[in-house]
Amino acid sequence: MKGSMLSAEIAEPYAEALMSLAQSQNQVDRFGEDVRSLLSLLDSSPDLQEFLGNPVLSAENKKAVLRQIAGDGLHPTILNFLMLLVDRRRIIFVGGVLQHFQALLRKLNQTVLAEVTSAVELNDAQRQAISEKVKAISGAHQVELATKLNPELIGGVIIKVGSQVIDTSLRGQLRRIGLRLGRAA
Repeated sequence: MKGSMLSAEIAEPYAEALMSLAQSQNQVDRFGEDVRSLLSLLDSSPDLQEFLGNPVLSAENKKAVLRQIAGDGLHPTILNFLMLLVDRRRIIFVGGVLQHFQALLRKLNQTVLAEVTSAVELNDAQRQAISEKVKAISGAHQVELATKLNPELIGGVIIKVGSQVIDTSLRGQLRRIGLRLGRAA
């Protein structure tokens, strides 16, 4: 708990500074795309996370790897920002910084994040229906879906928007029926 609070205290000001840069350069959407791809890369590569967080490795080694990863695809300001995190020994918090930046971007765009857990992969029509439902519930202009698979749900979905949870899964329905039967007995 203490570590996550410290992480948030460090990540938030850096994310806000990055957002300020994005807005001043009229590059909010571009920065958002770069941040999304960096987060995807970090999520898919625990080795990279470990490498960046290793205090024994030199800053120059970390910068070289980041330059190689960035190539020509990353906006130069984002790359410079990553170099700043390395110089200030804050690169270990890069995931938190990028996630907080995404939260700021969602707020700016009046977008909500809906975490959807389903038993099977959702098709486009199902994704669209869930997006419309979440828009109606939350009043948001846009919805960003983060999907996960959980075969134990049997069928249906669980949608989490902020602190609100909508459980339409078969497992959830069976649990609720079991609770009602238990009370009736």
